[in-house]
Amino acid sequence: MTPEEITEEARPMASDFHGQQLPYPAKQSDVDPAPDSDLSNYRAAGKLTGKVAIITGGDSGIGRAVAMAFAMEGAQVAIVYNVNDDDAAETKRLVEGKGGECLVLKHDVRSSAECKAAVAATVERFGKLNILVNDAAFQHAAEKFEDITEENWKRTFETNIYGYFFMAQAAVPHLKKGDAIVNTGSIVGMTGLALLVDYTCTKGAIHSFTKSLALSLGDRGIRVNCVVPGPVWTPNIPGTMPANEVENFGHEVILKRPGQPEELAPAYVLLASSDGSFMTGALVEVTGGRLAAA
Repeated sequence: MTPEEITEEARPMASDFHGQQLPYPAKQSDVDPAPDSDLSNYRAAGKLTGKVAIITGGDSGIGRAVAMAFAMEGAQVAIVYNVNDDDAAETKRLVEGKGGECLVLKHDVRSSAECKAAVAATVERFGKLNILVNDAAFQHAAEKFEDITEENWKRTFETNIYGYFFMAQAAVPHLKKGDAIVNTGSIVGMTGLALLVDYTCTKGAIHSFTKSLALSLGDRGIRVNCVVPGPVWTPNIPGTMPANEVENFGHEVILKRPGQPEELAPAYVLLASSDGSFMTGALVEVTGGRLAAA
């Protein structure tokens, strides 16, 4: 089946996902089935023409799909990544294949100095900055609470919430009225998840950070919102979860399947564009029916 023939009904169901584990950080090209992030089903309308966006975690998964969607909508994009050179190069190739321009920046968002450097490089290249998408994330499953190491606890918080804070502090001086910050939360930040105590804590923190930052920047006309994904098929899943959790991945949601990265991208376009002009401090759930009360 070609990408153009993919419909909602044809997307892989939970039963199509077999138990697998890949070395962390997993490459998107090694994931089976391959995540759908080629945006072949996306129809652009010039919603970000003339805008400049920086996207952390833009080398694969949701970040790659967002970079492609933004480029298709007319934005110039910079992607920030930390490890997978091949994935980052592939994202650049895909963005350029859609007619966009992609600046690839290798930085560690756990460092305030590197976040400032990434923003400075983006502004130097494109002359301005209008949109920050925080999407970089780290997780490591632990069967028992006592198994969470201090090292992983620190790395999870430093990547998932320190990095968002550092990137926002670096970006805000360049943003003006009408510009936007879009964070990436998670439904497990609302529901909890026994395997990912540290990760869920950071996602809850991101939700609160979004609301507080929206209040802080409201007088400047800078909108701050958060996409809240449910289970989404990205390299992070086989790269960080036990094989038995990857088996039947996404079975718990109403639609009985995980989301694909390209299905998340439109929410980021909404929140980054003037279509979302009356939205700030919002947590936008895109979960396939994984309910916070469940």
